[in-house]
Amino acid sequence: MAQDDPKTLVSTDWLAAHLKDPDLRVLDASCYLPGAGRDAKAEYDAGHIPGARFFDIDDISDHRSDLPHMVPPVEKFMSRLRAMGVGDGHQVVVYDGAGLFSAARVWWLFRLMGQEDVAVLDGGLPKWTAEGREIEDLPPVIRDRHMTVRVQNSLVRDVTQVSQASKLGDHEILDARSAERFRGEVPEPREGLRAGHIPGSRNVPYTSLLNGDATMKAPDELRQLFDAAGVDLSKPVITTCGSGVTAAVISLALERIGKTDHSLYDGSWTEWGAFPTLPIATGDA
Repeated sequence: MAQDDPKTLVSTDWLAAHLKDPDLRVLDASCYLPGAGRDAKAEYDAGHIPGARFFDIDDISDHRSDLPHMVPPVEKFMSRLRAMGVGDGHQVVVYDGAGLFSAARVWWLFRLMGQEDVAVLDGGLPKWTAEGREIEDLPPVIRDRHMTVRVQNSLVRDVTQVSQASKLGDHEILDARSAERFRGEVPEPREGLRAGHIPGSRNVPYTSLLNGDATMKAPDELRQLFDAAGVDLSKPVITTCGSGVTAAVISLALERIGKTDHSLYDGSWTEWGAFPTLPIATGDA
């Protein structure tokens, strides 16, 4: 079992023990790919961890962008979280219905906004329910709480910065997509995108960082996986994926092994793969 850390990852046992803490806030951040045939909000309404609020990743995003679920404006993030009764002084635990998938994105988003008392529930709702723990279909009781945001710009990268890092080779760019997508052997799920990867990047599929029950592997195993992928951890890291969601699973894994100089490419392959002028590579790293 992973060691509980309220700033990165906590177990179902930890959450069960702290569920009635007055300053704990639980967020259901479930989000599924369009072809998954799952409705995250409907599933939340049918049953969620007691007291959980629903964090809508697509709503709490920058709707001025054509790219999916980009980082929201600070004012929007603050107002949406305040409406959920989440703010200063709260310990936040984020989970999702896949186990460990989109919850990491919301953990990273909180960190970007300067909130450090936030953790992902290891194994998520599937592990919680498999253990026979309580779920409810009641809406949470909301009490207004102000949130102070201090944006940590070092945690996010745009296409220009990633392009420069790709050319200079002064960062490790880690791609969380499947090996087949990384090598360009299969079409991208989103139409109109080229197949392949950012030149110079390395493939660390987010699923490789997880155990069979969607809990995260132990730090020693994570280090071995990064080493096997040829990652030079002495360099700063940029994480990427299809649309900036599972890249955050790598970010969480890096944080678990004590590596803090990492950032996330928010546009990820949805942006890079759509630009005909940006170079792409295919095959293995």
